[in-house]
Amino acid sequence: MYDPKKAHYLVVTGIIVKNGKFLITKRAPTEKAFPNQWTVPGGKLELDDYIKRPKDTSAHWYNIFEDVLKREVMEEVGLTLKNIRYLTSLSYIRSDNIPTIIVSLFADHHEGNIKLCPALTEHTWVTIEEAKNYDLIEGIYEELEMLDRLLKGEEIGVWQKK
Repeated sequence: MYDPKKAHYLVVTGIIVKNGKFLITKRAPTEKAFPNQWTVPGGKLELDDYIKRPKDTSAHWYNIFEDVLKREVMEEVGLTLKNIRYLTSLSYIRSDNIPTIIVSLFADHHEGNIKLCPALTEHTWVTIEEAKNYDLIEGIYEELEMLDRLLKGEEIGVWQKK
């Protein structure tokens, strides 16, 4: 039985890495949440992300978050990905009071050239130092730091506010 107290949106975001830099994108001024702020690609899990494909076992679909990220990145910036991995997770309550769980992944750029969707107005590839110069949605810089440490072979740790 559906219980609205247990229902959440599930969102997957991804930090895309290319030549040691991270892709960030600027949200359009018309976006309801975080207008004009810089972010990374991502979006909501939809039932069609798995229901229309064959199950991987008799009862389950696997790699759902990875598939959502691939779809969202293609829709938002026109790129394909490889080597998708987990970074961290978070939750927040949207302005319409819907609880949301966000799974933050990272991946290597595979193919394609940037083609922004209408919800995004700009993009750039940044180093961790360059990222400090952008008005990133709160928390994303720390995710970039985590990934930067991981890519340098250092201990990743857990997300912490600086």
